Amino acid sequence: MVFLSRLGGLVALGVAAQAAYTIQDSYDQTNFFEGFDFFNYQDPTNGFVKYQSAIDANSQSLAGYANDAIYLGVDYTTVNPVGGRGSVRVSSKKTYTENLIIADIAHQPAAACGTWPAFWTVGQNWPYNGEIDIIEGVNLATNTTYTLHTGPGCTVSQGNCNAPGTGTLGCGASSEDTQTLADGFNEIGGGVYALEWTSSAINVFFFPRSGIPSDIAAGNPDPSTWGSPSTSFSGSGCDISSHFKDHQIVFDTTFCGDWAGKVFSADPVCGSKAATCQEYVSSNPDAFQNSYWLINSVKVYSESISGNYPSNSSRAEGYLTIPKSFSA
Repeated sequence: MVFLSRLGGLVALGVAAQAAYTIQDSYDQTNFFEGFDFFNYQDPTNGFVKYQSAIDANSQSLAGYANDAIYLGVDYTTVNPVGGRGSVRVSSKKTYTENLIIADIAHQPAAACGTWPAFWTVGQNWPYNGEIDIIEGVNLATNTTYTLHTGPGCTVSQGNCNAPGTGTLGCGASSEDTQTLADGFNEIGGGVYALEWTSSAINVFFFPRSGIPSDIAAGNPDPSTWGSPSTSFSGSGCDISSHFKDHQIVFDTTFCGDWAGKVFSADPVCGSKAATCQEYVSSNPDAFQNSYWLINSVKVYSESISGNYPSNSSRAEGYLTIPKSFSA
């Protein structure tokens, strides 16, 4: 059994550049909730979810510290929750442009019908300041999908990032590695994702727990020594600097909505469980006991500090202690 401890506060995440990377911000079990805001508004992706504030998430044992890591979970006890299943979405207080973000994650939400977890970065005035999806999958998917979303005028080798004209579909590709998402990721004890964002390319790297480069472990990351990225977005058809800027770092878990809900019935396993995604998610809370993130750290590297606070950033609601225990 593990115990969730206090949460609250606020701090900052930093940025990275293109060459000799220097640590700007490090978030772990000592300060994560000082650097992230809780989003508790209606889900922009129309999910069957009720995102909680910091106080409510902590009091309901949906967010806190566990196993010396950051725990972000969902409500897995309430049958037929009104307005959506309880969950959390957190965003960094600072925004960043062209940086190296390294996230050490011990556990992702497990594969489950109706879920839609994601680790991503996004700018305001969506999609015109861009979005970078690093970990994302729905229902029983076994591989993460790397995707960019932009305003018009950005085409990379993976396609038109504004297709079909609203940024909704974006451009991207599914990883071929089953260790990158959900159960396959959790079975190996997790691993490290690295986003290297420069003016010429957006590269995403994945390293399983047993294969994390020594320079990352030493705090001196050098992407030039890591080999080929899991995916690379670049090309003359997209001016990265004009389409991607001032991003917040986001972790969330939603249910159903524009993606998971849309393809729920098409999945032969999920479709056999209920007539609709919302019906299944509402009636089967115990299916989501393992729908949690366990994050060891998020570190941001840069050649210079260029992060800033978004204008709509809220402030923390204090520190609380969660007496409830979890199996993790």
